[in-house]
Amino acid sequence: MKIRVYQALLVFACVSLAMGIGTGCRRTGQQENRIRIVGSTSVFPFAEMLAEAYEETKPGVEVDVQAGGSTVGIVSVRDGICDIGTSSRELRDAEKNGVTIIEIARDGIAVIVHPSNKIDSLTKAQIRDIYAKKITNWKELGGDDASIAFVTREEGSGTRGAFDEIVMGEGVRISPSGLVQDSNGSIREAVATSPHAIGYISLALVNEKVRAIKVDGVAPTHENLAEGKYPVVRPFLFVVKGQPKDHVKEFIDFVLGPKGQEVLNKEGLLSPIVK
Repeated sequence: MKIRVYQALLVFACVSLAMGIGTGCRRTGQQENRIRIVGSTSVFPFAEMLAEAYEETKPGVEVDVQAGGSTVGIVSVRDGICDIGTSSRELRDAEKNGVTIIEIARDGIAVIVHPSNKIDSLTKAQIRDIYAKKITNWKELGGDDASIAFVTREEGSGTRGAFDEIVMGEGVRISPSGLVQDSNGSIREAVATSPHAIGYISLALVNEKVRAIKVDGVAPTHENLAEGKYPVVRPFLFVVKGQPKDHVKEFIDFVLGPKGQEVLNKEGLLSPIVK
């Protein structure tokens, strides 16, 4: 299997180069048997798994997966730099022109704390106030007398975009005093090493190093997500310029089919909503 993984800076460089600043990143269509995927760091590990599973069924087809953020993925596919952009947030109206949006899965956003933190549940309003820096000490929530260290994603992140929309709401901004990290894994590590930290990550990436708390009294379990009870859920999206065709369409059909969904379901993601 050949999956070449590039870092976010290379993705930004490719975007810039393709816009006329230089040459070096190939545009789509130059290799018939190559599919280029760029975008969300949250979708990234699952796209890698899907690519590997697909290549096993299609010898000779090469799938390149790159991470750089949802906004980068959307811009890249619209500019013809990649075949598929990935996003872990809904597209804004201005981003929808000329593209096809395909939901491949649904994911819960887990609010996580250090395992030693005695807080078991917070309301969305309380989480909003933490990130707006209106609540600054855990004792205000029934916890220890300790300052809250809140960790967030960078601007342009799909996870942050979904968190802003679902938790923060219109007109409420995340305070700039929080610790900013560039991936779900970085947030998880920051919370795992700080007893008084709080963060938010893809539910599928929660492990024993951190503890996912209840939101509005509902635990972030697969069952609660499937039944629509857990309140912080976002889509995982593929974005294609125009309509998918040829190898791109075959790959998307694979992802939406039984084998692709089995890969995602095993990792804790839900199948997309049938529309």
